[in-house]
Amino acid sequence: DPSGTFVQLRLHLVQTSCGKRTPRRQNCRPLENRRKPTCLACYKFDRGDVPKVLDKYHNCGPSHHLAAKEIRQRDEAECRAVEDAGKATDALYLPGMFAFSKGLQA
Repeated sequence: DPSGTFVQLRLHLVQTSCGKRTPRRQNCRPLENRRKPTCLACYKFDRGDVPKVLDKYHNCGPSHHLAAKEIRQRDEAECRAVEDAGKATDALYLPGMFAFSKGLQA
């Protein structure tokens, strides 16, 4: 994509027996019947030597939520908007642009 690089990440998280304050351990066991949020992150980077973030979107929500379908649809729409960042820079519309161009033609 000439406008940059789009990255979409979907993570399924689980709570573990390790506490926040304890040193990082590799053998933390998952806790049963706890929250299991699903996180979605979308990023759009420009094409520079040192890529800059053009746009981003993050959302973490429980996987058992009653409105999961609506959340998923909103997430997809937000990620599409992030993916489109930087594509149509020449199609930028500013307030008054149409009226000004029409006035020049008259």
